[in-house]
Amino acid sequence: MEEYQKENISRDNFEQCIKCTVCTVYCPVLAVNPDYPGPKQAGPDGERYRLKNPAFYDMALKYCLNCKRCEVACPSNVKIGDIIQRARLTYDKKPVKLRDRILAETDVMGSLVTPFAPIANFALGLKPVKAVMDATIGVDKHRTFPKYTGKKFVSWFRKDAPDQSAYPEKVAYFHGCYVNYNYPQLGKDFVTIMNAIGYGVELLEKEKCCGVAKIANRLVDRARHDAKINLDSIRHAVLDKKMPLLGTSSTCMFTMRDEYPHLLGLDNADVRPDMMLATVFIYRLVEEGKIKLAFRPDFKMRVAYHTACHMAKLGWNVYSTGLLKMIPGLDFVMLESQCCGIAGTYGFKKENYPTSQAIGNDLFKQIESLNLDVVATDCETCKWQIEMSTSVPVMNPVSIIAQALDVEKTKQLNQH
Repeated sequence: MEEYQKENISRDNFEQCIKCTVCTVYCPVLAVNPDYPGPKQAGPDGERYRLKNPAFYDMALKYCLNCKRCEVACPSNVKIGDIIQRARLTYDKKPVKLRDRILAETDVMGSLVTPFAPIANFALGLKPVKAVMDATIGVDKHRTFPKYTGKKFVSWFRKDAPDQSAYPEKVAYFHGCYVNYNYPQLGKDFVTIMNAIGYGVELLEKEKCCGVAKIANRLVDRARHDAKINLDSIRHAVLDKKMPLLGTSSTCMFTMRDEYPHLLGLDNADVRPDMMLATVFIYRLVEEGKIKLAFRPDFKMRVAYHTACHMAKLGWNVYSTGLLKMIPGLDFVMLESQCCGIAGTYGFKKENYPTSQAIGNDLFKQIESLNLDVVATDCETCKWQIEMSTSVPVMNPVSIIAQALDVEKTKQLNQH
């Protein structure tokens, strides 16, 4: 306990809290769930007591989404979300539930389910199956599950992707669990764009889940194990092969950039500047005049952009929205910055489902009122939440750009 105190007091900066309560105003949970004490009480205020006596730990901290909106709002740069999450990892000694282990082990479940994807997708959509899961392990019966793919992205990339060896400049791609097991098309769209602007794509030598679900469900040792494997592969790509590491998931990139050092104690300072979303990389190249994008003249789409919470924390929404605004045939709408409520595995849990939906309710109403073709967001779990709760489909900005792109003309413009 003493080691924990010495290591984290200054890093979390909680003594700089000026008790202004701005964080409580921006907390999406506190507005709909009175059982949650709020970020100020759960974070810096509570930490003062917990450091004196662990018995002061409040189990209500489990209601925190780890959305980081409190940290974005804090004028004193107090790492409120990190304080709360580390308290959960340190002081909550209850055994991790079977449900939480299942939800957290995305690689294991994806590998098991993919060979039987059609059967699994059908079964997970049946009301009796949902009712049984609700009653036995506590996965809410109202939750819609993302569909699994019958062919993993990695399998497509190794067997069917265009030859990447022809490109002298390359990027490393962290595809993540969602692209690999649920929606390979996003990975294919990423490859299409990178090839069109003159870059080849390589996968990491070894890739594990980023760890966000394991951290959220207190499987910290498993998260740290996977994170070390990822960091070794990232270092090989970035430091040895001189390639930037790109991703298409804001949550994956946030977890690896910020949660690895803050919550898992793994230093990534040597590679962190070279870890970014694909939209950040592409936008910067366009702004620096290093590449040019050509778009189809017949492309038309009305798109509203939803800023995922971790995207707001990273400050990267300007890159994704900036690229979307470059598309001549795209009618762009910026949604009010609101949490959708799902927070990864949080919204799948029976005890959290009402809170999850209440948090996102205003966002859902706004989306339905705008006569949209598509909602764009960089977070896959936001996609699941919005598609389940509205009538509007959701796409990653990378896929929208790939659809709008005149691939051949872009290739011609970027021939080296």
